Amino acid sequence: MPRLTARVAKVAATLLLPASLLSATSLMASPAHADGPGSGTPWMVTVGDSYVSGEAGRWAGNSNSGESLIDAGGSATYFDNATHTAETINRCHRSTAAEAYLGGGVSGLNLACSGAMVNTTTSSGYFKPGIDFYSSGSNQGQALMLQGFAASHNVKAVTIGIGGNDFNFAAIVTQCVQDFLASPSWFKDYCKDDAVVTNAMAASNVAAVRARIATAFQNVRTAMRNAGYADNAWTLIVQNVPSPLATSSVYRYSESGYTRQNTGGCGFWNADADYAYNTILPTINNAISGAATDSGLTNIKTLNVTSAFAGRRLCENTVGLLEEKGLSSWQVAGAVDKTEWVNQIRTVSTASGNYYIQESLHPNYWGQLALRNCLRQAYNAGTPRSGTCTHGTGLNANGEPNMTLS
Repeated sequence: MPRLTARVAKVAATLLLPASLLSATSLMASPAHADGPGSGTPWMVTVGDSYVSGEAGRWAGNSNSGESLIDAGGSATYFDNATHTAETINRCHRSTAAEAYLGGGVSGLNLACSGAMVNTTTSSGYFKPGIDFYSSGSNQGQALMLQGFAASHNVKAVTIGIGGNDFNFAAIVTQCVQDFLASPSWFKDYCKDDAVVTNAMAASNVAAVRARIATAFQNVRTAMRNAGYADNAWTLIVQNVPSPLATSSVYRYSESGYTRQNTGGCGFWNADADYAYNTILPTINNAISGAATDSGLTNIKTLNVTSAFAGRRLCENTVGLLEEKGLSSWQVAGAVDKTEWVNQIRTVSTASGNYYIQESLHPNYWGQLALRNCLRQAYNAGTPRSGTCTHGTGLNANGEPNMTLS
């Protein structure tokens, strides 16, 4: 039991949820002249949480043989200030690989923040701007930031992904990994019946979170109206949550022993992995789609990325760590199709070097670029459309995984 206790002690107390790049200067700096609604360069603005901000966008695949093998972004990956030397808001992790930066004549602004909820919070020790009009000193909510930006820029679309953190998803993941490490395979302790999960999935909580998400959508509309936009002059693209874990039937590591976490970074019991896939993720995504209806907005398009990573998810048997696939680095031809698009779940003992615990279970460099490809197709050259995004094979001319929106 001492060995088991030591392993449990290494589990992270928290994970912050719910990955041709443009320079941070071109992304964040305002043009010398003011454009405003309907005039000048079109902009895509993204708001929301870590799945939109670009969390984990530094790492292309996973490896236990050294971070240099998968370091696609370098130390400046999350530096989003005008000089590309620091974060505008510490730990928002607005990645250079984030989906906001469509290119092709469309400029991008990323206001999303890892760990953000619908309402602004500071309880984590870091400022986490919500989709609201919070204002205190230099700190602003994302809706207020959007309002100020849109008043002097031609914002054609706003993409939002929010809600996972309102369901306490980070705490759920932590609990599941703790239960996996703290109980033997002959007497499993599941997280699916623990309070952190049952409380999150309770009908009353689901209804409350759905209402908050609807308010977030309405706050974006208010921000755009305040900035001088008619509702038909821009589009809100509502993006749901991609599946980071598959069902246990396609895991490549046995649930016996500790290989599933120590090697793969996916320490869930089979029953918990299946519950996350079959119940938790659909509940979150149903709340998001329901909130879109409840909000009353008439200019919404939906981007369904639930299965965008199917076959490329963490610990799936169709992909592997770089060393498991015989790859010397993420840059080897074909690496995008052989490696995972979701970052490993890291604990205190495995978040050494340049890794962050908060990068756990997020779309990595490949995943973020895949989402960008999906979003570009949803933007549809300025005539946004709804659709469901799935992956193909190989890379497009922009170095992104080939994706199809249908």
